[in-house]
Amino acid sequence: MARRITAREARARADAATFGHVGSDALEPLEGILGQERAVEALAFGLEVKAEGFNIFVVGQPGTGRTTAVQTFLERIARTRPTPPDVCYVHHFRDPSSPTALFLPAGRGRELKRLMEEFVETLERELPRAFEHEAYQAERQRVIERFEAERRELMQALTREAEGQGFYVEMIPQGVFLVPVRDGRPLRDEEFARLPEEEQRAIRARRQALEARVGQAMREFRHIERRAQEALKDLDRRHAATVLDVWLAPVAEAFQAHPEVLRYLEAAKADVLDNLALFLGGKNAPGAGGRSGVRDDPRRRYAVNVLVDRSGEVGAPVVVERHPTFPNLIGRIEREALFGALVTDFTLLRAGSLLRANGGFLIVPVPEVLRAPFAWDGLKRALRAMRLVIEDVGDAYGALITRALRPEPIPLDLKVILIGDPVSYYLLYHYDPDVRELFKVKAEFATTMPRTPEGERRYGSFFRTLAEKEGLLHLEASAMAKLVEYGARLAEDQEKLSTRFAEIADVVREADHYARKEGAGYIADRHVVAALEARRRRAELLKERMLELYAGGVLLVDVAGTAIGQVNALAVVQAGEMAFGLVKRVTASVAAGREGIVDIEREARLGGRIHTKGVLILSGYLRGQYAREAPFPLAAHLVFEQSYEGVEGDSASLAELLSLLSAIGEVPLRQDLAVTGAVNQKGTVQAIGGVNEKIEGFFDVCREKGLTGTQGVVIPAANVRHLMLREDVVQAIEEGRFHLYAVETVDEALELFTGLPAGVRGPDGAYPPESVHGRVAARLRAFQEQLQGHFVPGSARGGNGAPEGSPPAPPEPGPRP
Repeated sequence: MARRITAREARARADAATFGHVGSDALEPLEGILGQERAVEALAFGLEVKAEGFNIFVVGQPGTGRTTAVQTFLERIARTRPTPPDVCYVHHFRDPSSPTALFLPAGRGRELKRLMEEFVETLERELPRAFEHEAYQAERQRVIERFEAERRELMQALTREAEGQGFYVEMIPQGVFLVPVRDGRPLRDEEFARLPEEEQRAIRARRQALEARVGQAMREFRHIERRAQEALKDLDRRHAATVLDVWLAPVAEAFQAHPEVLRYLEAAKADVLDNLALFLGGKNAPGAGGRSGVRDDPRRRYAVNVLVDRSGEVGAPVVVERHPTFPNLIGRIEREALFGALVTDFTLLRAGSLLRANGGFLIVPVPEVLRAPFAWDGLKRALRAMRLVIEDVGDAYGALITRALRPEPIPLDLKVILIGDPVSYYLLYHYDPDVRELFKVKAEFATTMPRTPEGERRYGSFFRTLAEKEGLLHLEASAMAKLVEYGARLAEDQEKLSTRFAEIADVVREADHYARKEGAGYIADRHVVAALEARRRRAELLKERMLELYAGGVLLVDVAGTAIGQVNALAVVQAGEMAFGLVKRVTASVAAGREGIVDIEREARLGGRIHTKGVLILSGYLRGQYAREAPFPLAAHLVFEQSYEGVEGDSASLAELLSLLSAIGEVPLRQDLAVTGAVNQKGTVQAIGGVNEKIEGFFDVCREKGLTGTQGVVIPAANVRHLMLREDVVQAIEEGRFHLYAVETVDEALELFTGLPAGVRGPDGAYPPESVHGRVAARLRAFQEQLQGHFVPGSARGGNGAPEGSPPAPPEPGPRP
């Protein structure tokens, strides 16, 4: 027998006494992740395991506060971890395309950068002065004079030898030119031409012999020049080295405990000595070269690029990368325009979130990293190698052929936490083998938590933490009780609370608005109710339009009287954030035949697979109930009237079965009732989803058309625990203006809808004639006889059989069954 559901059962109310009748400011702050004990265990395990590949994939529905909760959890753990070092890049003087990485204690990178800037400023200011010192100039002059003396001596020897051969030595820009001499003066070209041929040949022979000596002398001149340059350069280096040691001493002293910094300082010192022209300013400086350009700017050449500065940080970093593109994850190499070309150097390296999170934790949202080109592969490549190479996308995939920087790789030591929904996780798990190797720990966030007194109090702690974090008003106990009820409504279970904290927090924020507008000091229950009503009103335009169609008779639904082969089914429409129930008339027509049940929705390609399965289950029920020993002589058509969109789900299968049985047995069904529920082949009514929205949908239609006091909804008994109905519906139930019934079997629903007994088989296997099953069985026998040609007028009571009064069909030969 169907059980009437009381108003108390229709909504499990929360008691303000659970919170001690005090506001949220008197409760304990929330510690940990609310309602996610299993996920917390998985997170803790993944963070404790040091082996590679034990990164974490957090799985949960959006809106459950996954990212915020995980971030808060990690920050609490991170405070107990050591602070990782600063990461710097400096110039590699032997291979400028491969910058060198330096790792310094937190905050020391900034110090090294400052000290090197001061060192370069000192060089630019003081080094030219050092080379203007009298002692240096005197020593330089002595070196120059020494080599000038060697040059003069060589020139004098060459001149004497040339004069002995009758030639004058003339220095020209191209070298040494030998001019023949006669009678103490050089011969002009026309004079040489008037000389006898024999004398000309003699002069040419002597010149040729002498040119070999001139060539040797020129080589000696160049050798003297090289020695002079080397001597001057050595003088410059020795002089500069003396002052460099003084100016580098503060840097070396500050970082004497860091051998890698000391090695860099030695390399920098050697490079300064090799490139003194950068500081001595120009082509006329001693040892000057002719270089220029961005790379030769000493302020950049000897700069320290601090990619990760952990000054002021305490503990390990927790980085949430909300826009995980390839450059944002891996890092980028920026470029500058110089004379129409794009150039770069180590000072243009920029850190990505992998580097900023190194030594700690990186949180990455799955949808965003999958949408960003190359980002997913870049992340996996870094985690497989456990080292990071800052590079351009084009370099990583071989798309660029120009020479680029190849910074020294940086070892990685961090945990990456992916945040995704279940669909993303299972797709990646099955189709991307790297996920199984790199994210071995799954931390799944539940969408609900048990509704216990302790759970409700922790809800209150969440409200306190939210209010203090965002500067909201604290909540009265009554307001927290209303929000607990709202949490149960979201969970669709009286014994559970939703963990969709993002949505619940939005309600608190909106309630805070109404409380402040009123000038209240606390958020009260009326403010929560106002916020919920306002949210509902903002989203109910479509629902109101549908109710107008019901009230205007455009959508045909009867909410009073009885009808054969017709019943009110219920469906749920999800319109954005709003879900509401709709009433759908289900009708059935039957006749004798062998086709069985024809699902018009399926034939019109509007029915989904689950709906089709539900209709096939009805065939199994009917055959098991009425065709155990004979063929099933039925042709029936089922349809959702005025349904022009797809139909999916099996929650209307009980309604479809009732309409079928009504049509077959010609038993009227109450139209003031609506029904929802799935059935199995044994006639058991099974639970469905969206029970609250469905009940409220029929209530709203009845209220539009006029409540009679007899209307109500029939639901599966298994769904009673899921009831969290609106206050107006609960009040109507309490006042007897609306009713709810719970059924466990098809028979219970039949008796409620028809007012007749369902019927139980007797010892002979037959049902009582006036029971519902008896009438259905009799009609099916009539259909069988009609199909066999033994139709007796009136045996099918008219309706879908032959009309009453029609002549009998001629008997077929042979005995009748």
